[in-house]
Amino acid sequence: MTNPAPAPVTKSDLAYAQVRGRVLSGALAPGAVVNQAALAVELGISTTPLREALKRLSAEGLVELGAHRDARVAPLSGEEARDLLEVRRALDPLAAGLAAERRTRADVAEIRRAHDALRPLGRGASTDDLATHRRFHAAVYRASQNEVLVASLDALWDKSDRYRALALREGRDAEELARRAAEHAALVDLVVEGDAVGASALMRGHVDTSLGARAALRLLGGGR
Repeated sequence: MTNPAPAPVTKSDLAYAQVRGRVLSGALAPGAVVNQAALAVELGISTTPLREALKRLSAEGLVELGAHRDARVAPLSGEEARDLLEVRRALDPLAAGLAAERRTRADVAEIRRAHDALRPLGRGASTDDLATHRRFHAAVYRASQNEVLVASLDALWDKSDRYRALALREGRDAEELARRAAEHAALVDLVVEGDAVGASALMRGHVDTSLGARAALRLLGGGR
């Protein structure tokens, strides 16, 4: 499972990382038209690597590309947020249960490293903070030893990031942050202990109270 914004090594990578960060932070608002010429100048690159970056973001569902080389930030949708949540409610628990059954020593070591690096996701959390949570969940997903499942969850995570960012703008209180941290720690223990039923159940509840679930409720006006 890939990280959401790998370390830039080419101009296209740089453009991808920077534009993705602006989309997730809301600096490029949902539905906003992307002025490619102006943005390329701002980033200090030509439009060619920017266009390559926009294609990557389009594949993630973050940008919409038109037939005449126009681009705009994909709008947020309550229906999409709900759809993503429904699929994650099925796949995340499956991955957690399989991880408990199939984890290797290397998997356990990576899960523990990722857990140790987690940063709380409170109001004002950065894209780097979000990335620590992606790495943790990715380590659990990989431990399932099911590449099709890992790839599916990777794609879901890409599409869900903006909804997480939206929910984070409302903030989270100390009690909720503590509860989420306890859930992460418990998930590590359940996977290490090989408790597939417990890991699956915990992950289902974790998804049901996730930032994505909060965004779906908000965008759908209080209902799923």
